[in-house]
Amino acid sequence: MQTVSFQLYSARNFPPLSDVLRTVGAVGYKQVEGYGALYASLDDAALARLKADMDESGVTMPTAHFGLDMLESDPAGVLKIANTLGIRAVYCPYLLPDQRPTDAAGWRAFGERLEKAGKPIRDAGLDFGWHNHDFEFIALPDGSIPQEQIFAGGPNLSWEADIAWVIRGGADPFAWIEKYGRRITAVHVKDIAAAGENADEDGWADVGHGTVDWKRLFKALTATPARYYIVEHDNPKDFKATAERSIASIKTY
Repeated sequence: MQTVSFQLYSARNFPPLSDVLRTVGAVGYKQVEGYGALYASLDDAALARLKADMDESGVTMPTAHFGLDMLESDPAGVLKIANTLGIRAVYCPYLLPDQRPTDAAGWRAFGERLEKAGKPIRDAGLDFGWHNHDFEFIALPDGSIPQEQIFAGGPNLSWEADIAWVIRGGADPFAWIEKYGRRITAVHVKDIAAAGENADEDGWADVGHGTVDWKRLFKALTATPARYYIVEHDNPKDFKATAERSIASIKTY
């Protein structure tokens, strides 16, 4: 397996970021994944300080999330941040509920929109793709699946596969890996608590302490181009414990 990363969104409620980076590095992670709120509004000096904090903590940031608004309105700014922080793969992470299409044609058009937004990123030599949640796997009135329409509209899109969200969307992750594995360049590694457990953490669990069959999934994912495996927990009570327990579990797979 490639080096395990840590999604900094998991620690958004535990500032300051400099301390988070030191903690993650000390636990054993060599990579982190960023998200737009961390850096989208930073000036050159603040970006340089962030890079210095990363260097001091012994972590790099090969992958990152950027919102569609910035990708479309300021691709040069995205690339400036990427170049400063060493980002090599950019993923668009989300679409607000009121912006989501309601039919197959709309989702295909959204895939085309992503394809267009990603062109400056790909032209600069970086990977570009979509990061899923659960709503992309809910069947449309015609029976098609939004994620399939996104891929149809965006033939060059890579996929950062968030496996736990695939499962929460009612889909079979193994079937999706088999069909679209060639697009997977990064994977979000998180776990789902047993029914009725961890309600105060939105039903998520530390990797290896939930219901997702990660041992089998890692085996299936070896057949894909995935280079980055990113630990995430959307709402942990203790991000340090999540980071520690998750990387310890992954080492056993």
